[in-house]
Amino acid sequence: MKFEQYKLVKEHALAAAAAAGAALPDAGRLNPVLLAYVGDVVYSLYVRLRFLTASSQIRVIHDLSSKTVSAVCQAAALEALTTELTEEELTVVKRGRNTKSTVPKSASMHEYRMSTAFEALVGWLFLRGEDERLEAFLDKAFNITLDSLKK
Repeated sequence: MKFEQYKLVKEHALAAAAAAGAALPDAGRLNPVLLAYVGDVVYSLYVRLRFLTASSQIRVIHDLSSKTVSAVCQAAALEALTTELTEEELTVVKRGRNTKSTVPKSASMHEYRMSTAFEALVGWLFLRGEDERLEAFLDKAFNITLDSLKK
């Protein structure tokens, strides 16, 4: 994208964000990368809130949170929970998993793609307002990850 084009897109995004009462986008139409972006924020906040009662030391909370939201842990949680997903949720997972992106050194390609799928599902559930389903999924994923961190 050329710089001038980027500036126009950025201005449009800022204007849209400033619009009061703007509705959330349709989760089913969003690019899986955007769903994963939202899902990453939602899961990170959820994990940090869960660890608030674990310690009063920010470093401990940060270390535990960072490990919990890692691609490796998210991939493991999704793989453990796949059998509990609905057909519609599995479709979102497949869209997220098949998204092409640069894989960091901290995870294998499979782990990174699965973690993107995990985040896409979380973002999709959040944007659709499926709060009960989202909370149940996050609780189970968190507990799976917590068990693996204890080992």
